[in-house]
Amino acid sequence: MSRWKPVDGLQVAIDGPSGSGKGTAAKMLAKEIGLPVLDTGLLYRLIGGLAIERAIALDESESLVALANEMLESVAWTVDGITFDGENWTDRLRSEAVGNAASKVASQPEVRECLLGLQRKIAESGCVMDGRDIGTVVLPGAQAKFFLTASVRERARRRWIQLKEQGGSSLEAVVEELKMRDQRDQERQHAPLLQAEDAIAIDSTTMRVDDVVDRMTGVLERRGLIVVS
Repeated sequence: MSRWKPVDGLQVAIDGPSGSGKGTAAKMLAKEIGLPVLDTGLLYRLIGGLAIERAIALDESESLVALANEMLESVAWTVDGITFDGENWTDRLRSEAVGNAASKVASQPEVRECLLGLQRKIAESGCVMDGRDIGTVVLPGAQAKFFLTASVRERARRRWIQLKEQGGSSLEAVVEELKMRDQRDQERQHAPLLQAEDAIAIDSTTMRVDDVVDRMTGVLERRGLIVVS
């Protein structure tokens, strides 16, 4: 049981580039303060994974939107991830190929618009949500916003450790891939990766995830957004 009680409808937005630790921090923070968590990246990864499986080109907006609408009818969230059509897809969505596909899918404005309503609806009753445009586009009115960063080298190292278990690329290859993904995320015309003006930046390069979460919890407590239960 959480020692904290959040105010009704509390929305916490956590943004940042790939490998910044936002997903892990979001899950830990949500558990700590007693809120559900939504990893929006999994939505784009699921569309990317389905597109790969069905041989749909990642620049075919119309086909991707149709795929997104189909997904919305059969997607469900679990404590650890996401299911589609009753099947758990979480593990297969962590591959490097799916991650690259998700980044390309996310650059399609029609797809992002399709998912926007779902994300906002989930957040209505309160949640911790992480992604790349949560504080700027999805939940611009969130009571608390954080922007996690880390050096490219450190982010690549974290990602490389994950990929090693799947027999993935070398560290240097992951560094280059992250640089390309960062550029794609930052330069896309629709909902680029940006730090919201009212977001608190946290550089996690030399921090443990527990310390990141402690800092976030401290901010929420000082603002009166969580109280001891």
